[in-house]
Amino acid sequence: MVYKAIIADDEKELRTYLRSLLSEVWPELTICGEAKNGREALQMVESLHPDVAFLDIRMPGFSGMEVAKRIADLTRTVFVTAYDQYAVEAFEKEAVDYLLKPVSKDRLMQTVQRLKNQLNFSSEPPARLAQVIEQVLSKLSGRGEANFLRWIKTQHKDSIRLIPVEEADYFKAEDKYTLVITKEGESLIKKSIKELAQELDPGQFWQIHRGIIVNVSRIDKVSRSLTGRGILKLKERPELLAVSRNYLYLFKQM
Repeated sequence: MVYKAIIADDEKELRTYLRSLLSEVWPELTICGEAKNGREALQMVESLHPDVAFLDIRMPGFSGMEVAKRIADLTRTVFVTAYDQYAVEAFEKEAVDYLLKPVSKDRLMQTVQRLKNQLNFSSEPPARLAQVIEQVLSKLSGRGEANFLRWIKTQHKDSIRLIPVEEADYFKAEDKYTLVITKEGESLIKKSIKELAQELDPGQFWQIHRGIIVNVSRIDKVSRSLTGRGILKLKERPELLAVSRNYLYLFKQM
């Protein structure tokens, strides 16, 4: 049986990328529409009646979560999200289908197989989907700033120095340690970049490379090199930072 799907993401490059991956792992699937915001996604579901909706969580207009609540009785939903440990934990606890950006082929294959099994069993969306999404939303909205790292403890001579996280320009992996770079200088901490990515506020700190996390408020400009790689310039800093291709989607206006 031929199934239909829509892809909703405000970044065209990411819609194209996901469409290409889906054509490899699920060639029988027909992508009947692409939406660049939540309102378009909602209209497409109501008019095109897809079997699956791949929804970016953060979109203009309605968010992916808001769209999913409205279409819970109409189609199955797969959320696509940038790495956010709190969101992932909420999804996993409620058994909601999700894909982490950058979406990998192996992970997409798992999701596709799960969807195929579900659709072969029943073309109707799960009866409790709206309730499950509501539970996930309550978990995400319930997380407060207290969940995020507020201070960085560094060794300074014979004492401990506390650095407010907002003073960090960026964090850089350095062997088994991490460098904290501020306008006052550099300090070493024992936390890894992976740990920091889970503990810092994702709205304030973006991972742009497997070894670098930057303070968004310190970003001056981002450009592309001739090879297509992202080059990031921070305010009042001379060095340029490389942005991995996997994280270019963060910079919507490039």
